Amino acid sequence: MNAMVPSHVFFTRGVGKHKNNLESFEGALRSAGIAQANLVKVSSIFPAGCKIVPRKSGLSKLVPGQITYCVLAESRTNEPNRLVSAGIGLAVPAKGEQFGYISEHHGFGMKERKLADYVEDMAASMLASTLGIDFDPYSDYDERREVYKMSGQIVNTRAVVQTAEGDKNGQWTSVVAAAIFLFDK
Repeated sequence: MNAMVPSHVFFTRGVGKHKNNLESFEGALRSAGIAQANLVKVSSIFPAGCKIVPRKSGLSKLVPGQITYCVLAESRTNEPNRLVSAGIGLAVPAKGEQFGYISEHHGFGMKERKLADYVEDMAASMLASTLGIDFDPYSDYDERREVYKMSGQIVNTRAVVQTAEGDKNGQWTSVVAAAIFLFDK
């Protein structure tokens, strides 16, 4: 059996505005650099051994029309001044043979810093529960982050988020954040 396991991942984000909902979403994908790909949403596993590459390097590997697997968060509004948000979080285990987690969240009213903490916390909490790290899920994220670090089992967390206020004239405003998987050729 030949398993399809991504070898690399990059993270991106974008914003689009347009009078039409779909074209606003297309604009956000274009802003993120991924509009030329046929995106297939997947769930939240960060494969063991997967390497994180810079956005520019990852984008250069995409071919127009390519089927591209991703974890995608997106949000849209046509309400003036309504805050839309989309975020991706990542938690990588210290042991290279263990898989990690990617989380996504999309919604309204969350500013960038709060959203970044939220998606990073979700990814770290999912990984911590898989690794058997004892933590209080109702404690503050800063407290749990210390527990995760002290355990020595979670080596890296990160977030990529995008927020935008709805267009003041009622045009559609879309935001996206994505983890884009790449495969060795």
